[in-house]
Amino acid sequence: MEKINPMNYLFAAYVAIWIILALYLYSIHSREQSLREEVRRLRDLLEKKSRQ
Repeated sequence: MEKINPMNYLFAAYVAIWIILALYLYSIHSREQSLREEVRRLRDLLEKKSRQ
């Protein structure tokens, strides 16, 4: 029976944590971008209404 090196599990956990963190940060970034776009559209709408 072959013994499994515990460092393999540590490395796998480390990689998994970094992947999860990267996905979470990407999610936050994309939500921020969509919010910025919505704020820009609302400002444009307010400017158009204030000119009328």
